[in-house]
Amino acid sequence: MNHIQRSQPDVAETQPGRILIVDDQEVLRFLLRRELAALGHEVDEAPDGPTALHMLRQHAFDIVLLDIMMPGMDGIEVLHHIKSDPDLYDLPVIVVSADIDIDHIVTCIRNGADDYVFKPYNIVLLNARINASLERKRLRDRERRYRLELERMVAERTADLERSQEALRLSEERYALAARGANDGLWDWNIAAGTIYFSPRWKEMLGYAEDEIGHTPGEWFNRIHPDDRELFEVRLMAHFRRLLSHFQHEYRILHRDGSYRWMLCRGLAVWDQHGQAMRIAGSQTDITDRKKAEQQLQHDALHDSLTGLPNRVLFTDRLERAIVRLRREPDRHFAVLFLDLDRFKVINDSLGHEVGDQLLVAVAVRLQESVRPNDTVARLGGDEFTILLEPIEHEQQAEQVAERIQHALSAPLYLQGHQIVISSSIGIAYSSSGYAQPADLIRDADTAMYHAKLRGKACYVRFDPSMHTEALAKLQLEQDLRLALERNEFRLFYQPIVLLRTGAIVGFEALIRWQHPQRGLLAPGEFLPLAEETGLIVPMTWWVLEEACRQMQRWHEQTLTEPRLSISVNLSGRLFSQPDLIERLQHILDQTGLPPQYLKLEITEHTFIEFGSFTNNLLEGIRNLGVELCIDDFGTGYSSLSYLHTFPVNVLKIDRSFVNRLDAKSSQGDIVQTIIQLAHNLNMEVVAEGIETPEQFEQLKALACSHGQGWLFAPALSEAEAQALIGTMKV
Repeated sequence: MNHIQRSQPDVAETQPGRILIVDDQEVLRFLLRRELAALGHEVDEAPDGPTALHMLRQHAFDIVLLDIMMPGMDGIEVLHHIKSDPDLYDLPVIVVSADIDIDHIVTCIRNGADDYVFKPYNIVLLNARINASLERKRLRDRERRYRLELERMVAERTADLERSQEALRLSEERYALAARGANDGLWDWNIAAGTIYFSPRWKEMLGYAEDEIGHTPGEWFNRIHPDDRELFEVRLMAHFRRLLSHFQHEYRILHRDGSYRWMLCRGLAVWDQHGQAMRIAGSQTDITDRKKAEQQLQHDALHDSLTGLPNRVLFTDRLERAIVRLRREPDRHFAVLFLDLDRFKVINDSLGHEVGDQLLVAVAVRLQESVRPNDTVARLGGDEFTILLEPIEHEQQAEQVAERIQHALSAPLYLQGHQIVISSSIGIAYSSSGYAQPADLIRDADTAMYHAKLRGKACYVRFDPSMHTEALAKLQLEQDLRLALERNEFRLFYQPIVLLRTGAIVGFEALIRWQHPQRGLLAPGEFLPLAEETGLIVPMTWWVLEEACRQMQRWHEQTLTEPRLSISVNLSGRLFSQPDLIERLQHILDQTGLPPQYLKLEITEHTFIEFGSFTNNLLEGIRNLGVELCIDDFGTGYSSLSYLHTFPVNVLKIDRSFVNRLDAKSSQGDIVQTIIQLAHNLNMEVVAEGIETPEQFEQLKALACSHGQGWLFAPALSEAEAQALIGTMKV
């Protein structure tokens, strides 16, 4: 996989500072304080404006994070007090507020706010803004020291002028030396004369020699980036009119090599007796490296590191903006597509994570090529992608994009010598449903994608409100299912397994039922698929095993079963991932006292095939306990015969789908006969499931099938019904 190498900016790491958080909401103060403290800052907090001003006058802080909307003294008034105080006016203030009123923002800027951050904030971006403000403060402090030195030098020069021309010459030499030694570029604009003095360092910053830049304002202003010049001039005029106590602005300026460099410019004007600005002088600092670092931080915080696509944060922000625009422009509709790659886990596990990462990058490229430039493709994580289509003229447009994506993804990919064909399941949600929150749109598109998976994958499904109702019902069922074990709501029923030759009962299969407190007795099909999906099948299976073994041992002790009967229990494939499977089985047998030869574990053919040789080791361990093994639903897989010689199996259970189609004219008899003969050749017992008619019973006996179970003999019985039936049923 190709990795993009980014060079690190050559800047000193910003030192943490002492921060005062001013916000009337205690929870927000606490959360922000905890996050900033984790980043190394020293943090104090104030619940209101008066307390904040008192603390600022008593203690030294490096920066203030100020909320605007507070009762009593609001943030704008606090900001005005800070910037009016000679001891505090240079203290950086970042406004952190949910207020998006543009007039309030302009007021904050006019009152001297260094920055404005909207709630809810991103801590990475906020910390970057804080560090930038701290760095600017340190630069201002350095400039203030220089300015004081400059003022001292000017005063000294004035005194020298009064004494002698020689003293003036010496003072000018010192001034020139200081200007040359300063790392910042100095400038001095005589507004009345229309000329500007640029220090050699100022010109050097732009790649010019001292004699290559003149003394007119155009030498400066005409090099400012067109997108930055208007705001530069607005802030400059605001200072000339004394709306801002000092001039400070970040902007881009053209370098001799054709690139734009970021500069931080500061200045202070001098006014005449009529209040007209007559002169302004200041400095210019190259902050290009810091700006690149900030931009990289912002990009990393909002984009996926692998694919470079927008991440969940940025996608949610753009989706929220689309919802707001829809309120203003009711005809500007949009759609959200939620994609999940089919079989990605199989590819990732079999070919390795490096190939998986390359696949995700390739998919990201194809998705971007399938949509318009103004649409947003994002990666939420893993193999999940989302797309915001905005605007769309009709809902069919989103479906056309989904079809285009499916076609684009169907083309083979060649990664590290492997040809890979991928597809995706896509869910679509439309803005026409009147969403108010981005999370709701994403949720419903995700729900629709899940239904696409259920329909066989490699397709798209539009969200329907009934899906949400179904999802809520499923969630409620899952919550109920988690409580069912604690509340002892499961019940075991027992279906007899009979010897077809005599009709005698030789054992029972334990079948779980759920006595739901509101819905009554539920059959396995209503909750077992969800139990498998959520992993709850594991504790349920352990409960069934222990309860079934305990019940069978109880019947043995009551001498109700002579000869003694066996109990069959279905073992979920998920238990094969449990490291203590053998130990737990042994513990259950020890606890219940049931001899292991009377326990039969039924494992689906699919489990045998899926887990392969790993399963064989576990099965050998189970057989060594003395427990018998059965292949359940035999005949429904594709590799059945090759596994019979490999695994230590005692019993084959013929799937009911073959038994149900048995009749005089059916060809299923040949299949069933083949399975029975195969089992006999391998010294295995055969149990036919789902026997419902006398004709099926007679045909199975004629085919020499030894055992059977089904409604013809008895349905699944409660404990009491099974106990009453033991030893009495004859056919």
